[in-house]
Amino acid sequence: MTIPSKTLRLPKTTGKKSRHDEKTASVKPWARRKKTAAVKIQTAEEKRASLPVLSPTPLRGTQAISPAPKRAAEQSGIRVSKLLAERGICSRREADEYIERGWVSVDGQVIALGARASSDAKIVLAPQAQKKQERRVTILLHKPVGYVSSQPEDQYPAAVELIKPDNLFAAKDDPAFSALHLRGLAPAGRLDIDSTGLLVLTQDGTVARRLVGSDSSVEKEYLVRFEGMLDDDGLALLKHGLSLDDKPLKPALVERLNNDQLRFVLKEGKKRQIRRMCDAVGLRVVGLKRVRIGNVRLGNLPLGQWRYLAAHEYF
Repeated sequence: MTIPSKTLRLPKTTGKKSRHDEKTASVKPWARRKKTAAVKIQTAEEKRASLPVLSPTPLRGTQAISPAPKRAAEQSGIRVSKLLAERGICSRREADEYIERGWVSVDGQVIALGARASSDAKIVLAPQAQKKQERRVTILLHKPVGYVSSQPEDQYPAAVELIKPDNLFAAKDDPAFSALHLRGLAPAGRLDIDSTGLLVLTQDGTVARRLVGSDSSVEKEYLVRFEGMLDDDGLALLKHGLSLDDKPLKPALVERLNNDQLRFVLKEGKKRQIRRMCDAVGLRVVGLKRVRIGNVRLGNLPLGQWRYLAAHEYF
């Protein structure tokens, strides 16, 4: 039996696109593609292995930075501040101040802080630094018992409190007293609270270094009154053979003046050294007075008074 064919009627085209056609056309061709390949799941180790290795190659247009070579002056030589101190011109602290202000030249060139030079370099201070040095003072005080050398302690006053116009033992050529003479004034050495005698206070770092520096060999002379019996063996030990703080003392000149008085000349100044030395040989110190430091003597300076170090005096 024959099946009659049916005529299919196609919709008429009107030239307009339907909404479905518009949506389909707006989708990118690649988005409509179905993924046919199987997805492979990578482990963490495989991911790490697949990462590219980064090299330390510098960025385009840049260069690797290497440390700048040090200047020759920084690589060799001695610090200029140390050279100035060694030559006795000023202290290291003062030298650093002068250098920072541009007051120091080496071989004709103004230098910066931290500069180095050879040991035979020509170092010159500017007139400003020279004038400042000329204004520095050194003071000699006859310290009484009951005053401490440096900072006040246990309600005992500092020796610097005695440096005032009323206590000045003036000389003809002394400079006029000024409050500026107290600025930066510091003791150059110690003299304990129970001792009396010559105490040096100074604004001059060179003086301080000469008297209390680690390489100082300036003599200090003392008169010591004691109680106890001192035989020849004890006297020999005071001269050489004792140790303090597990360190041997330098040889000392010790002379018996009478049955209860000794004269000491030392080239070092450990804390309460003479009292501890005497205690080591069975003596008790009942009086201690310093009468000389280097070439400078206490002389006739009254107790509790002070004077300026004269221009012709040196330690």
